[in-house]
Amino acid sequence: MAAIKEYAKNDAQEEIREPLVRVDNNLDVGDGSGHGSTKGDQWMVYLSTFVAVCGSYEFGCGVGYSSPTQSAIRKDLNLSLAEYSMFGSILTFGAMIGAITIGPITDFLGRKGALRMSCGFCVAGWLAIYFSKGALSLDIGRLATGYGSGAFSYIVPVFIAEIAPKNLRGRLTAINQLMIVTGVSVSFIIGVVVSWRALAIIGIVPCAVIIFGLFFIPESPRWLAKTGRQKDFEVALQKLRGKDADISHEAAEIQEYIASLELLPQAKLLDLFQRRYLRSVIIAVGLMVCQQLGGINGVCFYVSNIFEQAGFSPRLGTITYAILQVVVTGLGAAVMDKAGRKPLILVSASGLVLGCVLIATSFFLKVHGLALKASPIFAVAGILIFIGSFSIGMGAVPWVLMSEIFPINIKGQAGSLTTLVNWLGAWLCSYTFNFLMSWSSYGTFILYAVVNVLSVLFVIVIVPETKGKTLEQIQGAINK
Repeated sequence: MAAIKEYAKNDAQEEIREPLVRVDNNLDVGDGSGHGSTKGDQWMVYLSTFVAVCGSYEFGCGVGYSSPTQSAIRKDLNLSLAEYSMFGSILTFGAMIGAITIGPITDFLGRKGALRMSCGFCVAGWLAIYFSKGALSLDIGRLATGYGSGAFSYIVPVFIAEIAPKNLRGRLTAINQLMIVTGVSVSFIIGVVVSWRALAIIGIVPCAVIIFGLFFIPESPRWLAKTGRQKDFEVALQKLRGKDADISHEAAEIQEYIASLELLPQAKLLDLFQRRYLRSVIIAVGLMVCQQLGGINGVCFYVSNIFEQAGFSPRLGTITYAILQVVVTGLGAAVMDKAGRKPLILVSASGLVLGCVLIATSFFLKVHGLALKASPIFAVAGILIFIGSFSIGMGAVPWVLMSEIFPINIKGQAGSLTTLVNWLGAWLCSYTFNFLMSWSSYGTFILYAVVNVLSVLFVIVIVPETKGKTLEQIQGAINK
């Protein structure tokens, strides 16, 4: 009898899920079909996206802050290597807390309310860093900016996905990752010409833009519909699609989607480990481990110091790194749907191996006093190949795949788990990097090269190609 009940329950869930997915694929009709706005009516969507991705830019500012400021902060505040390593890495710990807790807060306060709260944490954190006289206030400020960054990493893509018409969703969502690396790169460049306290004040600027911009953009129509605010929902959707657009069809589909969503059972974290979802969990978690333990945050947080240790101008190296990161990330976003997820991430991981080997070679030559003129060349080439390779695939593809492989009824729990693993890996990498470099500079990058070789094998054996497939096809093939 229990088996019969369970079968009936699963069958009913599938019946609910089918119309849910059907509606989800047709939610946004602003494509000139007559049900949405015309191309000329998209200015509010663009403005709203711009305000939101300032949060992504703020996220990047936080990540990029520790690299150009390391020498100056340690000198001014007399910090030990361990104290600065804690300062650099504690951002990721704060981001873990932010990413895990912001989901319910976003549902309660709304997307705009959560953006305001995240700005508050970041502003408080930057001010604490600016006025710091010692390690404790630095760490508190970094923790607060980390919380805000982790919250932005969740809110921004959710908000963009909920306001964008389907013909613009891919391009607008890609701006999220592009703005993160732009924030990192601008911090690198500005950080070599201004003091560390001035750079902290500059970090407040994106938050000011968000807080000001939120007065002029609408709340997410889907959140308004979910909370039963029918009139506000229609006003917001009309504003986003244009005053002359016919929103009746799209509004009806959103309402149907929300109604279907309410019928799905409440997923629990342990549900992720059911046999039918286990492969999706392994793919998502495995990719996040590969992404973070391959060394990206060690290089990103301390790139200026790496150039200095390798005997190359940290200022010139950091600026080159920053520009390359933005250009290649934009290129990766542009070719992702044409090249495919799996080929892109294989090329990316292979490039990471090559970059690590070149950097390790540079440090080996320097330590043993061999070919000292060639050592900086190997270091620069290795770092640029490393960041270029990461930006083309390993940076964005794991997040894209995560959004594709989980059924909607467990996507929230799955997103929390994979985000937690991602930030935990980021903390582990950034915290241990300086200690590993003290142990062996070339040994550190040999270790990262081994991890990236394992990443290549993992992608070949486990990760499926999802290009050109519907979400139902992807999930049906994986979650059998």
